[in-house]
Amino acid sequence: MALSGIACPLCDGIGGTLVFQGPRWRVIRATEAAFPAFYRVVWQDHVAEFSDLDAAARNEVMGVVVAVEEALRRHLQPAKINLAALGNQVPHLHWHVVARFTDDSHFPDPVWAAPRREVNAALNERLAAALPALETDLRARLAAG
Repeated sequence: MALSGIACPLCDGIGGTLVFQGPRWRVIRATEAAFPAFYRVVWQDHVAEFSDLDAAARNEVMGVVVAVEEALRRHLQPAKINLAALGNQVPHLHWHVVARFTDDSHFPDPVWAAPRREVNAALNERLAAALPALETDLRARLAAG
C-alpha cells in the first residue's frame, strides 16, 4: 500500500513477469504487447523520488538499470535504449528500460505516444524468441553482483 493510503500497483503486486529480485529492488518484464523488450527496475520500498534514496542505494539501483540496458544491447542490438523514470501515474520509484527499433510501431516517438505504424509482428516474434537467453544472462549477472 502506498504511503498516501492509495493503492500502489508496484506495492500490491510484482508489476509484470519477475526476472530477478534483489533484497531492495526487482527487475520485471512489463506486459506491453507492442513492446516485448520492455523492462522495469522497481525499488522495493514505496518511495516516490530518486533523491529519497541514500547515495549507496542510488548507486546500487543505477547499476541494475545499467545491467538491464547492457543485456538488451548485447542480445537484441536495438537502435536505441529508452530510459525513463516518470512516476506521474505510479508514484513509486521505478525505471522503464525499453529496447527500441527503427521499425517498431512508435519509433522514433516514445512508447506512450500514438503509434506511427502497425505493430511489426515479425520483429516482436524475433524479440520474444531472444528474451529467454537475455533473461538467463541478466539473472546470472545480477546474481553475481
